[in-house]
Amino acid sequence: MYHFTALVTCLSILFYLFTGIQVSKARVAFGIKVPAVSGNSDFERVFRVQMNTLEWMPIFLPSLWLFAFYVNDALAAALGLVWIVGRVLYLTGYSQAAAKRGPGFGIQAAAAILLWLGALGAIIWAPYSCLKLDRLISNICICLLQQAKRNNESILRTNVARRYLTSSRSQV
Repeated sequence: MYHFTALVTCLSILFYLFTGIQVSKARVAFGIKVPAVSGNSDFERVFRVQMNTLEWMPIFLPSLWLFAFYVNDALAAALGLVWIVGRVLYLTGYSQAAAKRGPGFGIQAAAAILLWLGALGAIIWAPYSCLKLDRLISNICICLLQQAKRNNESILRTNVARRYLTSSRSQV
């Protein structure tokens, strides 16, 4: 079961609903009637937070769930919480001024990219893991190391014998 990931999914949806409520409040506060989405820069920034969150959710949610499935539920949820924190920072920063949106955007983007890369890496590795190729590769490496050790011991014995023979001939 993926309880932690499910909880973070619910929290991310709750955050998205919250951004929708913020847009509704901003419409009233700045006198922007539906369907208009421009006219006041303060409203436009609140609206962009909601739209940008919506734009990121199709990247974030599948990556979150694939990571949970292929890697780890708790780690996926932790990265998901980082994404939500980034979105909250983005909301607070961008609502104040466009120049203040950067840190929140960077945090949420990094979390989403980590989830996507982790899921992709695990998906690519999964077929090889099922074939136990990782174990096969380690066994081959162990055999090669053992053979190299035997070869070094053999070379060492040969060199000792040569030195002995060379030294015993010179004494005769």
